[in-house]
Amino acid sequence: MTTGPRSLVALLDGWRDSGGPAFRALAARVRLLAVDGRLASGSRLPAERELAGALGVSRTTVSAAYAALRESGHLVSVRGSGSVVQLPGPRARDPEVPGPLDLTRAVLPCAPQVHGAAVLAAADLPSATGPDRPGGGYDLVGLPELRALLAARYTARGLPTRPEEVLVTLGAQAAIGLLARTCTSPGDRVLVESPSYPHALDAVRAAGARPVTVPVRAATAREAGGWDADALEQAFARARPALAHLMPSFHNPTGAVMPEELRRRVVELARRYGTRLVVDETTAELAVDGPAPGPFPADVVHVGTVAKTLWGGLRIGWVRADARLVRHLAQHRSPWELGTPVLEQLLVARALPHLDDVLADRREQLRAGRDTLLRLLAGAVPEWELPRVDGGFCAWVNLGAEASSALVTAAARRGLQLTAGPRFGVDGAFERFLRVPFGHPPGVLERAVPLLAAAWAEARTADRPPLAVADVV
Repeated sequence: MTTGPRSLVALLDGWRDSGGPAFRALAARVRLLAVDGRLASGSRLPAERELAGALGVSRTTVSAAYAALRESGHLVSVRGSGSVVQLPGPRARDPEVPGPLDLTRAVLPCAPQVHGAAVLAAADLPSATGPDRPGGGYDLVGLPELRALLAARYTARGLPTRPEEVLVTLGAQAAIGLLARTCTSPGDRVLVESPSYPHALDAVRAAGARPVTVPVRAATAREAGGWDADALEQAFARARPALAHLMPSFHNPTGAVMPEELRRRVVELARRYGTRLVVDETTAELAVDGPAPGPFPADVVHVGTVAKTLWGGLRIGWVRADARLVRHLAQHRSPWELGTPVLEQLLVARALPHLDDVLADRREQLRAGRDTLLRLLAGAVPEWELPRVDGGFCAWVNLGAEASSALVTAAARRGLQLTAGPRFGVDGAFERFLRVPFGHPPGVLERAVPLLAAAWAEARTADRPPLAVADVV
């Protein structure tokens, strides 16, 4: 895959804002694009002369930048292929940097209930591996007992569901990818939110589909935020998308919640234009203030996971859909994966009856983290516009300047890992925004915010290359 000069220049917009020597600023921005996922590993960059002409700089500047990227392990020269982006392996941490603190991941600590469930699941394993169990451990649809429990939970939430309407997957990301691959064809349009969960956007692109964006805003003290109803209607009418991926309950990253009236309108639009509506409920039950919203009507596809409620290390998710689609997904799953691990399913089956207790604990954890983060940010960087967050586990902060990438670069040098706003958008949008997760213990946030404030003060004058930045979840 080749990134042309024009495409790279668009991604590099504002690369000189970090100050310092031009070659270092250029190398720093390309490095951030690579580790942030906006330049795919394996992409071939333009030739030095081509990029120099497109940027209006000397070839010497581009040559020195490429050399710096090769030295840091983010670029490799391949005979016949030119300069190819790569991600370096783990590097030793600078002993002068206390950390690192990783705020790229919007996660919560493992729920204590997982430990007891693991013991019980191990005891259940002999019965799940008996000769009467078909498939020899290759499970493309999910254990019957887990599917029944998930169906019962949807039914209790107000959405009557049968076990045959549930497919267990390797997490929500695998579910979204499976839906994108099997329900679209290359070139199809897929409606997505902007900003959105980065790996959902990745799944759409990997399927060869074309994302069509609709804006979502975080609520603040000045405005209600949420989805633009007119923009949604226009997007459906203009694009007639084959698929739509929405996160209507505690949207990641804005935290917005779609009103009931607009939910009904979206269902009507999907029916009118023949769009398969995929509702991502990854964060739907993580209410902080007030009750969690209910599920969408029964004729849409629901995606869920326990990674955000029980533990990120449990890669168990599911699709809730009509039985015909569930069978279709199971039949087309094997080219990419051969099923879902049995032991992990047994663990989730043992933990799921205690999920309401887990959610009550999560509410307290998230409230403490949210209140701590917003209080500290208000004191340390009062010029930022902070969102109002009623659920989920991240704050979508408006920096008031197009400096998100420069800020992330400066923070990484101080041992604080974050993800720049453009990672959550299409075509480099959201340089004015930063996602800050608050699911971490308050003590971690108390260490992180001073580093973030110092990085903000430095962001536009930094001239040193950044440390590697982790991916986002």
